[in-house]
Amino acid sequence: MAGVGDTAAGAAAIPGGGRDSKDRDNRGEVEQLPAGGGPGPGGGSSLRFSSGPGGGGSGGVNGPPPPQLTETLGFYESDRHRQKRRSRSELSLLRFLSAELTRGYFLEHNEAKYTERRERVYTCMRIPRELEKLMIFGIFLCLDAFLYVFTLLPLRVFLALFRFFTLPCYGLRDRRLLQPAQICDILKGVILVICFFMMHYVDYSMMYHLIRGQSVIKLYIIYNMLEVADRLFSSFGQDILDALYWTATEPKERKRAHIGLIPHFFMAVLYVFLHAILIMVQATTLNVAFNSHNKSLLTIMMSNNFVEIKGSVFKKFEKNNLFQMSNSDIKERFTNYVLLLIVCLRNMEQFSWNPDHLWVLFPDVCMVIASEIAVDIVKHAFITKFNDITADVYSEYRASLAFDLVSSRQKNAYTDYSDSVARRMGFIPLPLAVLLIRVVTSSIKVQGILSYACVILFYFGLISLKILNSIVLLGKSCQYVKEAKMEEKLFNPPPTSTPGKTSSKSQNKYKSSQGLSTEETLSASIISQPVHQKENTPPSLITSNSDQFLTTPDGDEKDITQENSELKHRSSKKDLLEIDRFTICGNRID
Repeated sequence: MAGVGDTAAGAAAIPGGGRDSKDRDNRGEVEQLPAGGGPGPGGGSSLRFSSGPGGGGSGGVNGPPPPQLTETLGFYESDRHRQKRRSRSELSLLRFLSAELTRGYFLEHNEAKYTERRERVYTCMRIPRELEKLMIFGIFLCLDAFLYVFTLLPLRVFLALFRFFTLPCYGLRDRRLLQPAQICDILKGVILVICFFMMHYVDYSMMYHLIRGQSVIKLYIIYNMLEVADRLFSSFGQDILDALYWTATEPKERKRAHIGLIPHFFMAVLYVFLHAILIMVQATTLNVAFNSHNKSLLTIMMSNNFVEIKGSVFKKFEKNNLFQMSNSDIKERFTNYVLLLIVCLRNMEQFSWNPDHLWVLFPDVCMVIASEIAVDIVKHAFITKFNDITADVYSEYRASLAFDLVSSRQKNAYTDYSDSVARRMGFIPLPLAVLLIRVVTSSIKVQGILSYACVILFYFGLISLKILNSIVLLGKSCQYVKEAKMEEKLFNPPPTSTPGKTSSKSQNKYKSSQGLSTEETLSASIISQPVHQKENTPPSLITSNSDQFLTTPDGDEKDITQENSELKHRSSKKDLLEIDRFTICGNRID
């Protein structure tokens, strides 16, 4: 009886002990007594959490708190198990399906992100329209420079030669026998005539059959090599021509200095001849592709345009680099149009000018033009998307091209318009003109008075087209320059390599021109003829707005050498007017 009392006393000593032992019996977690562990002086109801050898009733009461903490942990673990069972019962396939069907979200929580994405879509939709406006304007600029070689250049050469032979009879009123522009026109005319006679020694028929005998893969490789070579020739050829023009027109103190013109002239003739042969091989390869039976070569050459997308879309482009690419695309598209014209002329000659054969060539011509337009649109759309460039940048490019046209009609013009187009786009009209004259003269036979009359009428028609095109382009260019607010740059003197101080007369003239209205000064600068500057007039330097913040205005007591040292350390950004086709530039235009 004493053991029973001790057990009861031990159970009573632990608060809630009877209830917990009953719960443990229900869970099957109560441990059994050890064998021989009946009621005794050291036994008691010796549970596992009772401590001490004499752990009767007194051991359960006076024991340390760990048994109570263990019981508390067991109680909490039972609640955790209940919550898990309840959560498992709540997870069901129907509840998951209903949650997926009824869950919602709010796009306005990230409004800026989705607005930017929508603007990108709108930009991609605007790219075709803005790009084609730039392309059409640029193609007509190239057409104007190309027609100049056939229409106005012969007349200018005739007038320059007339002045050269008649002016000594009336006495020399000026130091110069010929103006610099007239010297450049004579050089262009002489180069055209010499290269035209040199092209007669190149057999087009032999070249055609030689290329046609090659395999398709060889022709594909040859065409790619010709495209690369054409770009390299264009980049270096304009430098050769500029060197020739400057060597012929720069002021010389000794007569011996004129001998340096001879090697430059031979280099220019050799360049124009080789570039014309290169374009002839391109036209012949395209002609072979048109005349192939299965059109496989033409398909491969068209797929070459789509390879261009891979090489340019996934690169980083700034505004300056995109401007260079746009100019290159304009030049490439216009050159392809001339090559297609040459192909059509050669094919029509072979079929005795049968109009029915023209409709046979028409689908292939349209396919080539459509593929070129599609590739340009896709390329520019993704470049502007990946580089966060807006579609308004093409209006800036158009204004820059218009500025070149307007500035070439000013008093202080320092280059011809055709040369400025060549520098900006890489389009040099002389080799292409030599090739076209060679193809036309070999394809069309002129015999009889009526034929010569048709040729004269055709020439006057070309002159009319050139004048009409120039008038329309000049009006559009003035409009684009005014919209871009670039009128002030028109009246700045051209930049020179030698910095100097601006004379007071030029400053007063510039201030007076600013006082006039914009339309009057613009029209006056376009209509008036260029005036030769005096040699004793020091050249002036144009400083940008960024230079005004970098340096403070100096007095007259500072010498030119100090100004040169300051100019070397200045870091001015290039704008679109200072970038040509072959300038490597990575600055962003703000």
